[in-house]
Amino acid sequence: MNVDARISKAWRKRMLFLLFMFSGVGAWFLSDGYIYWPNEAVRHGEYVEIKDALIEEGKAVDEESSSVRLAWERHAREKGYKSKIPKERTDAGINEQRSIGWVMIIGSALFALWIGWNHTRRVQAEGETIIGASGERVELDSIIAIDRKKWDNKGIAYAIYTDGEKQRRLTLDDHKFEGCEEIILEAEKRIKARKEV
Repeated sequence: MNVDARISKAWRKRMLFLLFMFSGVGAWFLSDGYIYWPNEAVRHGEYVEIKDALIEEGKAVDEESSSVRLAWERHAREKGYKSKIPKERTDAGINEQRSIGWVMIIGSALFALWIGWNHTRRVQAEGETIIGASGERVELDSIIAIDRKKWDNKGIAYAIYTDGEKQRRLTLDDHKFEGCEEIILEAEKRIKARKEV
């Protein structure tokens, strides 16, 4: 038999979705850390100056006073800011956003490399030999059982085979490597035939 099971479209789509999600989250944290939060910190500083000046002059009791809110809204209009009172953004908070963003981006780059590396792998059947994704070579007739416990949910089966006196397990992941089911069906057919003899 000849089978060349390569990365499936479903696995590729799933991994690319995760890659875009992680890199998107990383970009979001970086934009907060380098653009939005530093800008908000500047606006917050201006807001604090307005608030403190009004409290000092006795025109406001605290930051909840309507005069503070109105003075900020007037200032925001003049500067072209949003009227919403800005949050305090500390240097520690900004640095944390940047750190998380870079960790996510570097992690995404490594994840992209891992996805690319997986595209170089495959499961093959050449004649009487199965070559696993990690390069292990297993003779079809050495397979004594197929474990399908994870087949219905994950598309994964394990070929239990003998290697000398030891029993080993070969992973046949049809969700990841489309075409593995053909190998599994052939192995099961041979196991059944041996039991009938």
